[in-house]
Amino acid sequence: MRQLAKIPLLIRFLAFYLREVVVANLLVAYAALTPTHRMRPAMLAIPLDARTDLEILLLVNLITMNPGTVSIDVSTDRRVLYVHVLFGEDPDAVRADIKGNLERRVLELMR
Repeated sequence: MRQLAKIPLLIRFLAFYLREVVVANLLVAYAALTPTHRMRPAMLAIPLDARTDLEILLLVNLITMNPGTVSIDVSTDRRVLYVHVLFGEDPDAVRADIKGNLERRVLELMR
């Protein structure tokens, strides 16, 4: 019964993620096709609230499937995720976006 209550949450998550992927594709395509380079690649350390292997695996895969971001590694204590981003001019904003949007939503679905 608990899983049925999560169906609306799953639908909202899928809509959110689809929008994120479309926007990221457009940003990467625009950056690749324009003569000025807006890309500011960066490696970021993102503290994790996800604790289980499944939570971390889902988060890592969702980040990597999103154009412009690649999950690089998880610390041995599984508390920090290292991510490479193409648009890292404001690292704190990127961290806040990943934690506040993606990780929060993944944890809502999984817990």
